[in-house]
Amino acid sequence: MRAIADEALTSRVEDAGLNASAPPQQRWLDGWLVRLSPGKAKRARCVNAVAAGRLPLADKLARCEAAYAQAGLPFFVRITPFTQPASLDAELEQQGWARIDDTRVMVLPSLAPAIDRQTQADWLQGAQLKRLDAVAFAEAVGELRGSPASQRAAHAQRLMTSPVPYTGWALMVDGHLVACGQFAVEDDLVGLYDVFTAPSHRGQGWASQLCRSMLQGAHALGARCAYLQVDAANSPARAVYHRLGFTDAYAYHYRCRDASAT
Repeated sequence: MRAIADEALTSRVEDAGLNASAPPQQRWLDGWLVRLSPGKAKRARCVNAVAAGRLPLADKLARCEAAYAQAGLPFFVRITPFTQPASLDAELEQQGWARIDDTRVMVLPSLAPAIDRQTQADWLQGAQLKRLDAVAFAEAVGELRGSPASQRAAHAQRLMTSPVPYTGWALMVDGHLVACGQFAVEDDLVGLYDVFTAPSHRGQGWASQLCRSMLQGAHALGARCAYLQVDAANSPARAVYHRLGFTDAYAYHYRCRDASAT
């Protein structure tokens, strides 16, 4: 696996994504970032193998597995083009670990084309944008996803303690929540997160309008380049992002002992 876009940019995007998804429940273990959030987002409850470290692989895996067992969480290892050691994916595959959740990181090198296509009035025609704090946003997206209360609480906690501030939005039509999303700005990079449309309102352009509005807001805060993470199999969402100008930058996936783990 290798990056297919500019290496300097993809490296910055990976760092920004790690910063924006940092939960309070994380620790370092011999060069690996061990994240133990009880929330829904797998990127906040997995191992990110950032550096090779010095311990033998079997020893390090055993220590991580014990940490996840103690936390009552399944054990996932996130595999990216930046994973260290570079042989980790192949070694886990040889040990029978399943590959799950193929994901694409998409990048928009310049926000200008996306935010110049429509005026703000056009974006909001027939709808209302409502800004949400961390707790309200976690509840809103949790409601749309059908997430249990424990995951909503963990999501809110992660947003409130994030080293990179989030700005959450709800898109309301006739008083009803039809879509929500949030962005996190770090330097000149903005990440779009948790963009979700109610099933009954999909295919009507609401996600595109919401994303354009968020990109405009991030641009006003100094962002010039955007990134996001999306399930590789989510063709409708990827089509929305392609129309906004996003292109695939690199891929990542997870390894786990049990393919049925979630």
